[in-house]
This record gives sequence, C-alpha cells and structure tokens, in this order.
Amino acid sequence: MRRWRSGGRGLLLGGVLTTFAMLLYHMMSVPLLEVYHPRMLVLASCDRDPILTKGKTISTKGAPRQVSGCSPKMNVMFMKTHKTASSTILNILFRFGEKHGLRFAFPNSRNDFVYPEMFNRLQVKGYQPGMCFNMVCNHMRFNESEVVSVLPPDATFITILRDPADVFESAFHYFNSLVPLTWVIPAKEKLAEFLKDPWRYYSPNGYNSFYLKNLLLFDLGYDNNLEPDDPRVEQAIQAVDKRFQLVMVAEYFDESLILLKDTLCWELEDLLFLRLNMRRDSSISKMTEHQRMQARDWNAADWRLYRYFNATFWAKVEVYGRERMAREVAELRRRNAEMATTCVEGGRAVEADSIRDATLQPWQPLGDRSIMGYNLRKDIDDVRHAECRRMLTPELQYMYELGVNLWAKLFWRQMLGVINL
Repeated sequence: MRRWRSGGRGLLLGGVLTTFAMLLYHMMSVPLLEVYHPRMLVLASCDRDPILTKGKTISTKGAPRQVSGCSPKMNVMFMKTHKTASSTILNILFRFGEKHGLRFAFPNSRNDFVYPEMFNRLQVKGYQPGMCFNMVCNHMRFNESEVVSVLPPDATFITILRDPADVFESAFHYFNSLVPLTWVIPAKEKLAEFLKDPWRYYSPNGYNSFYLKNLLLFDLGYDNNLEPDDPRVEQAIQAVDKRFQLVMVAEYFDESLILLKDTLCWELEDLLFLRLNMRRDSSISKMTEHQRMQARDWNAADWRLYRYFNATFWAKVEVYGRERMAREVAELRRRNAEMATTCVEGGRAVEADSIRDATLQPWQPLGDRSIMGYNLRKDIDDVRHAECRRMLTPELQYMYELGVNLWAKLFWRQMLGVINL
C-alpha cells in the first residue's frame, strides 16, 4: 500500500510539474506583442532598395566571389516545411549566412514564427517598420504578403516537398503526443488502424489536427481540409509555382541541392551537409504499398501538390542536363563522405543515448528518443573543428549561438529529457 501511495504521489508530482512547464513554455515563448491583430498591422515594409534599410546596410560581409558569370544570391526565403529533410537545409543556410555575416529574420524566443498562426512581420525578433533581412528560414505558416515585407525585392524563394505518404508517417509518429485525436486509437499499430478509417478518428476542428492531413498544403498557408478536385487546390499550386523559384524534392535530396546551387549561384562547398533530425530505423513504421496508397488518398491534396512539383523538378533537371547533374551529384557525395570521415566519430549518426556532447543533442519528441545525432571527432585540426561543429549542430543550439533567446524552449527540452528517461 505504501509503495502504491508513493508511486501515486510521484505520478501526481510529475503531472503537476509537466503541466507547469508546459504553461510556462507557452507563456514565455509567445510574447504578447506578437499576437496578430489587424489593427496592429504595420503598413511600412522593406525598402525597395535590396541593400539599404532605413539608412543601414544589410550585411554582405565576406560576400562570396562571382561564380560562372553569375552573382551569388544573398537574400533567401526558405519555406521550411515539416518532415521533409528541411532541418538539413536550414543548417546549410545558417552556415552560409553566418559565414557571410548575413542578417536573419528570427522568431522571438522560439524556433518557429508562432506556428500554426499565419506569419506576420510582428513575429520577427526586434522588428521595426521598414526593416530588411537577408534570410528567413524558420518554420512558419506561409503568408506571402507579410513575408515579402521583410525581404528585399530580389529575394529568392525556395521550399522542399516530400511524398505525402512519408510526410504523414513521420508526422504521425513525431507529433502523436501533441494530437489528442490519436490518443483514443486502441490498436498497438496506431498508424495502420487510423488509415483503415481516418474519419473515425479525425476531426477538422480537433486540436493540432492539421498534423494529420495535408500538412504540406497547410504549411504553405492553405486549407488542409480541401478535397483534391477543389479549384482552390489548383489555385494554391499555381500560386506556389509563381512565387517560388525552386521547389526541391526530398526523395532526390542531392539533386535538389545541385539545383539549389545553380539557382543561388553558390559554390559546392556551401552545400556540403550531414543529415540532421534523422529517426532511427526501428521507429519508422514500415508501411505496405496498400497503406502508402491509403496515406496518399487521405492526403490527396498534398499528393496533387507533390506530383505537380515533382514534374517541374525533373523538367529543371532536364534543362540542367542529366549527365551534368550526375557528375555534380557524384562530386557532392564524395565531398560529403570526406566531411563525414573528417568530422564524425565513426563516420555516421548514433542514437540519442550515445551522443556525449549535450550541445549536439537534437530535440526529441515527447516520450521518445528516436532522433539520432552525432559525436564530433576529438582529433580534428583547428582549421576544420569549427566548420565540423557547425555542420553537426542541431537547430535550437545553432539559433541560440546566433543570438536567439530560447531559454523557455531549452527549459522545456530539459523537462522532456526527464520525462523521456
């Protein structure tokens, strides 16, 4: 009886502490002045000059040299979609921006722009009317008119998509604890059970339900409950095609980076990477082909979006040249393999419990430790050490080093660490 009472007290205390931490995080990570209200909208936007903002120069310190007759693009908007390998691209952009002294538009005290609210410029850390930034690349729900207001007119817009079946599987796993609709699914294999009869468990008005249906379309600022034959889906696709100069495809990540290099006129060394935010294989639901078809049918608007931009992607590859693409992909992979050997102990990612340096520990979903990371080699020379460390640094830690106050988020991470033990 005593043991039962002691365990009960522990559970009660744990519940109270968890609730308190969640409330604290919510209160501290959403500053009151950032709440969107039409009467608060600032009409002044980024100056039309791509360099100047209110008499101050946007930094182009260490600007890269001109490559192959084109000028490297320094102003970039990356629409960071969920579960699409976007964290790896974010790291690439962070490293490029830091190297060249560019100015980032960061969220205030969090790593997203008050997602899932639509983006508005007041969510930008330290925003003042007329401010211009070189890069915007954190999670948001895209709102074109507000995004363009904080970027120079020559900014390049890029994003990345992934097969909706895989987006759905990954989001279902990663956000399961945040979507109460999934808590009532009785089966052990919740994803398979959900796909048998989605409408039995799904409600368009359910808390965080957007994670379960057409998440890509939602991230891009559109209604995730649209049917694929709704005219608004085609309108959304055409709007994205018009706004974004490059839509990458996660399944062809290396080829996407080569097209990104060409679009931005960057050098190959700017695109070197190690995959971040990867899940261990045992945590990935091995969907049957039938289940993949079910997932695509359930996310049919995203499937239509994905198929359209998969086609435009390969049209760009054809223009670039298949043989040329194959050569550059091979060189990218060779250079990446060199970096992995140089930077990473053992040359590969390890599970969370095997990461020795806490500053390289990635964010983990509630109740799970499925996200892998890296151990930095101890014998790296001084010239490569900083470069290697930056390449292995997860999003939250990198943002903190770039000057974003994430104490509430990092406090919540520590609480999650205790819960996940």
